[in-house]
Amino acid sequence: MANIIITAKQICIIATFSTITISLNSLFLYAASEHEYTSKYVGQEKREIKSLSDEDIKELKTGAGWGLAKAAELNGLPGPKHILEMKEEIELTAEQERMIVGLYNDMKKEAITLGKKLIGYEKDLNNRFAERKVDEKVLDELLTKISETYKSLRFTHLSSHLKTPTILTEDQIKKYNELRGYSSDDPCANIPLGHDPVMWRKHNNCD
Repeated sequence: MANIIITAKQICIIATFSTITISLNSLFLYAASEHEYTSKYVGQEKREIKSLSDEDIKELKTGAGWGLAKAAELNGLPGPKHILEMKEEIELTAEQERMIVGLYNDMKKEAITLGKKLIGYEKDLNNRFAERKVDEKVLDELLTKISETYKSLRFTHLSSHLKTPTILTEDQIKKYNELRGYSSDDPCANIPLGHDPVMWRKHNNCD
């Protein structure tokens, strides 16, 4: 077997290459590690109230939905605001419009009051942490106020959706959902309000 002779120059080249490889690997590991620790909340520390964005505050102050009525909206129960926006398309009668306007005004008035209340509690919570003036007792009291206000606010929005089916016809509700983009042609996935689910599924051969 032939002897393999490695010169001093070759040894230096190999050593240099190894050092570069180790340095690059260390750099990549450091970069990956640094990225791993970066918070997804970066930038939010500049907010006046850390837990609420400017858009959140705007929606709460104006009585907007804030996504609180999704359980109703996405299950086919129309919201009063959007009903009024599409009153011509769904052919609201004068009496229906009067009832929906009253429902919407009552909902919005209550939502604005509760929204501002929620902002106040969140601001208090934020400031107490910022000023290090919070203990477990104060924290428990504030979180209770926040959760109760949030519950009341969500109830206000959802309950308004509960009432609209008693004012609209089935055809109007169907048209509303079509205009909102929620409808499906599958009768098994959309059982009309007022129909017995078991009988509907049986008649449409769903099971």
